[in-house]
Amino acid sequence: MTGPGPTGDQLALVACGAPLAARVPEVAALAVAAGWDVRVIATTAAMGWIDSAELERVAGFPALVEQRQPDQPKRFGPPARVIVCPATFNTVNKLVAGIADNYAAGFLCEALATGTPIVIVPMVSTKLWGHPVWQRNLDALTSAGVTFADVQTGQAGTPAPVESGTGDQVAAKFDPSWAVALTGSPAQKS
Repeated sequence: MTGPGPTGDQLALVACGAPLAARVPEVAALAVAAGWDVRVIATTAAMGWIDSAELERVAGFPALVEQRQPDQPKRFGPPARVIVCPATFNTVNKLVAGIADNYAAGFLCEALATGTPIVIVPMVSTKLWGHPVWQRNLDALTSAGVTFADVQTGQAGTPAPVESGTGDQVAAKFDPSWAVALTGSPAQKS
């Protein structure tokens, strides 16, 4: 990311490795329709679910998975807003701990540190939800200004777990407009 502040109407859509990643092209298309210049940053695990050709068609750019090489120009400036859809247990915990061991995690750590508005749609199973660090990390991110959206209802606030083994069904019922609605449009950015 370059420069001191958000760049125009750029929105970063970060995708992690969970079944909901298959819906990323739809979220990107709705964000573009709302007026955002969308860049998708995906973990390596997310790419197994994402239709890369469809994503590039709707967003105009391929997903960014790896950090750029030193001899390559910066790919885009700081976004005005960030959507993480889906966010995994791993990525949320890394974000709170400040672990930047891959491009998506490092990007999110920088966005949080600079106060960029972030909407997170966690897709975390009931098998992990009760882990002792989980609620503490949700609370820490909420205190830092992150907005959570429930993957099953789209409601902002406290998200709920996904019943283990139902990820594909939850992803199929997810309405991509939920994340975009909580992000707003470029005209509404602060």
